[in-house]
Amino acid sequence: MTRPHRGTGMTGPSVVSWPYPQGGLGGNPNLPPGERLRVLLVEDDEGDAFLVGELLAETNSGIELLVATSLSEARQRIAGVDCVLLDLGLPDAQGLDGLRQVLEMSGSAAVCVLTGRSDEHLGIVAVAEGAQDYLVKGQVDGVLLTRALRYAVERKRADENARRLREVELRQAESARLERGLLPQPLMTTEQVSVHTFYRPGRHAALIGGDFYDVVQTRPDRIDLIVGDVCGHGVDEAALGVELRVAWRALVLAGVPDDEVLPALEQVLMSERRLQEIFATVATARLDLSANRATVRLAGHPPPVLLADGRVAPVPAPGGLLLGVRPRRPVAFDLEFDTDDWSLLMYTDGLIEGRIGVGDERLDVPGLTRLLDEPASRMVALPELPAWLVGRAEELNGGPFADDVAMLLVSRGGGR
Repeated sequence: MTRPHRGTGMTGPSVVSWPYPQGGLGGNPNLPPGERLRVLLVEDDEGDAFLVGELLAETNSGIELLVATSLSEARQRIAGVDCVLLDLGLPDAQGLDGLRQVLEMSGSAAVCVLTGRSDEHLGIVAVAEGAQDYLVKGQVDGVLLTRALRYAVERKRADENARRLREVELRQAESARLERGLLPQPLMTTEQVSVHTFYRPGRHAALIGGDFYDVVQTRPDRIDLIVGDVCGHGVDEAALGVELRVAWRALVLAGVPDDEVLPALEQVLMSERRLQEIFATVATARLDLSANRATVRLAGHPPPVLLADGRVAPVPAPGGLLLGVRPRRPVAFDLEFDTDDWSLLMYTDGLIEGRIGVGDERLDVPGLTRLLDEPASRMVALPELPAWLVGRAEELNGGPFADDVAMLLVSRGGGR
């Protein structure tokens, strides 16, 4: 076949026939898939397109070349390509405007400019706009063109990896800031009880969810505790969890009557949530240390577990409705401690939703009670008990939990 030529840096007369009727030139079939490249040449000059194909074929480059004669055609063929080789003079785009449009549609594909204009300033501007390279027709041979395309693809991949790494770092920094808001230091001074806290994010890209807790002492003999969970995972849910925790702390410190705290918290939830279907579950406990008793309120949350007199049992408080579904005051449950040695474990449902054994059976509250009643559990020091529980539950689950886990363990005396 006689090579066609045209005067755009690759000199010769115009051509009539299109050398690649399907717009593509097959790559080297002997190369493994990972080393092949799909390159889209956006070029309206048939002769120049033919010569690009010939240059790549002569070097046995392993590059599959697709050809589009306009930007509109390139939009239809760009899916799945590794690199776009762009001429700056097209029927529907000229100069840097065409480059900007290709960069916008290219996604993760590298973009190289191949033009007949030997303009150093234009090349600098093109690279500044986002092109990986600037090549001049008539100044590249097959080896140089192949090398430039492969280097461009690797540079683009390196840039994408750096961008993704930066995004991960930003998410981690954001999560750390939100975590500090979700998981504060207990605001208490008494030594009559000890409080041990625990938080572990689920396995969803190390993003924290909406689990939160707080501890506030308002009088020498009174301590308020809360554990809550906003449905969902991610920044929005975590931010909402921070708002609810801060609102709860403010309500308690302001001396709002007990029965009004959770209804007010529900108003905050309903006004701040981004979607109507977002809800939260909450468990609160008010400790009266002088009377050695507690008042527990649940809003769709699993009940606390009481450890006392060598026994382990869930607190039989009414479950109540989720916050944000149908406003209704949670029913208060009075819990009398029969001994000065007790612990109250409050937790989010991530701890009890793991599977046990084969099938879909979950740990749930009875399973958690059994774990706490194991002889091995009684040998664990109270500060390490929450982490031990998570470890045992994950063993039964066969791996890490999908959901976040937050826990408060408040203990008096010997704690059991």
